[in-house]
Amino acid sequence: MKVLIITYYWPPAGGSGVQRWLKFAKYLQGFGIEPVVYTVDDGSYPKEDFSLLKEVPENIEILKQPIWEPTAVLFWKKKKEQKKGVSNVGKNGLLSFVRGNFFIPDPKVFWVKPSVKYLQKYLDKNKIDVIISTGPPHSMHLIAQKLHQKNNIKWLADFRDPWSNLYYNKEFNQLSFAKNKNLKLEEAVLENADCVLTVSTSLKEEFAKKAKRVEVITNGFDDEVLASKNVILDLKFSISYIGLLPKQSNPKLLFKVLKELCIDNLEFKKNLQLNFIGDISDEVKEVIKFNGLEENTKFIGYVSHNKAIEYQKKTQVLLLLIPNVENNKGILTGKLFEYLTAKRPILAIGPEEGDLATILEETNAGVVVNFDNGEKLKSEILEIYQKYKKNKLTVNSNNIQKYHRKELTKNLASILKSLNS
Repeated sequence: MKVLIITYYWPPAGGSGVQRWLKFAKYLQGFGIEPVVYTVDDGSYPKEDFSLLKEVPENIEILKQPIWEPTAVLFWKKKKEQKKGVSNVGKNGLLSFVRGNFFIPDPKVFWVKPSVKYLQKYLDKNKIDVIISTGPPHSMHLIAQKLHQKNNIKWLADFRDPWSNLYYNKEFNQLSFAKNKNLKLEEAVLENADCVLTVSTSLKEEFAKKAKRVEVITNGFDDEVLASKNVILDLKFSISYIGLLPKQSNPKLLFKVLKELCIDNLEFKKNLQLNFIGDISDEVKEVIKFNGLEENTKFIGYVSHNKAIEYQKKTQVLLLLIPNVENNKGILTGKLFEYLTAKRPILAIGPEEGDLATILEETNAGVVVNFDNGEKLKSEILEIYQKYKKNKLTVNSNNIQKYHRKELTKNLASILKSLNS
């Protein structure tokens, strides 16, 4: 069986968006499925991680075509430079307005027509059993949709995030015509795809209103996070956040509580170390400053995937933040599943009844505190701190093996084969 994977994010792209299909491609052949990857040639990625190139299977076919991206001129610095400030993408009102109203569904839309033309020539000469598209960017689905219609090939549309309901869409100040166009495009993809794949139960419920079939395969972890190295825990009471931190996830309550704890207990203030590894919104930095926590905070910036894993394992506490927006119960950040393997307690701020809370409960890996529950947050931090003081801060997470990328790919292979049965 042979599948065509249409994805914008592929090594050397960095960040969480690349991990899902890079790992699926790594394991699919073990389940009798040969992947062919179609991606951009020299894409304008917000972040790059060249170490991920080593994970691309050597024996798979990779098709590449150049892309013209208006945002390469409007938003980001020159290619080849490491981009900064992705977390502040919505700060420029005019550029955000242009992005949201003139490039629908996204600036990659100019790649749709040339990609369809190129891939049609490929399909004329090569047999493909299933076309797979993964978004965002959701323009990838538009490429797959046209090929699906022209060739009557089965199509699986993978939604790593919502489309019209994506929380940062509000930053683009979309006019009604833009919102309606996005809704119509999304509806067409959901209705026409033979199967819609997504990452959480809540998103499945949302997509099932339109789609004929919806399946859930979460994100996960792979062998590199399980590699046994001698881990020396931070001496200080470190609370570390790893990844992109947009303003919608700004944990204002956490900083307020930490400020109070520092005032109440000078020893706590002396021991406290906040680490932010990744691209952090300026608004987060401002709130940290406002609460007098600058001396206790380190901003480490974007690091490679392997380096991020090191930080996950040596911190005392892992901080996980869900955006404080509507429809956030289905948001499961990719880092959650790597956090589960780090064997460090997870302190999450988010909806207490969402998909995240369910997973943390079933794995016994941490706790979720609601956005406005300062009392509970303070209590949880103090309990964790007391265990840290006694050198008893450990966590015995369980039931996590089903989130290994190989197990998840096994589930994917089953879905793909069912489409052709």
